[in-house]
Amino acid sequence: MSVFVWTLLGVLAAWITLSGLLKLTQPKEKLGARFPWMHDAPHGLVWFIGVVEILGAIGLIVPRATGIAPILTPLAAAGLAILMLLATGLHLRRKEATFAMLTTVYGLICVLTAWLALR
Repeated sequence: MSVFVWTLLGVLAAWITLSGLLKLTQPKEKLGARFPWMHDAPHGLVWFIGVVEILGAIGLIVPRATGIAPILTPLAAAGLAILMLLATGLHLRRKEATFAMLTTVYGLICVLTAWLALR
């Protein structure tokens, strides 16, 4: 089970890191072509979400890998699940069904990760 949990943590952290880095390094206009919600979001909000995603990804790996405050790993996963829940709400409000389904799946993976990391 430990290999599965580490694999899940690694894949989730990589995906979240990539998402956060895109929000921090790419111009909002360029990202808006791929993610329509960014046209309506202030630049500061896009940047803030990117920072939160990167911090969440760090929280998935570092506490468990170092053994220092490993309870932070499931808390980071739960925090990312909340972020995905908020993203799902945004996409539903904007009638973006594909993105809503995607963020729902990512949120469920975050919940599963949090639960498994507690065990």
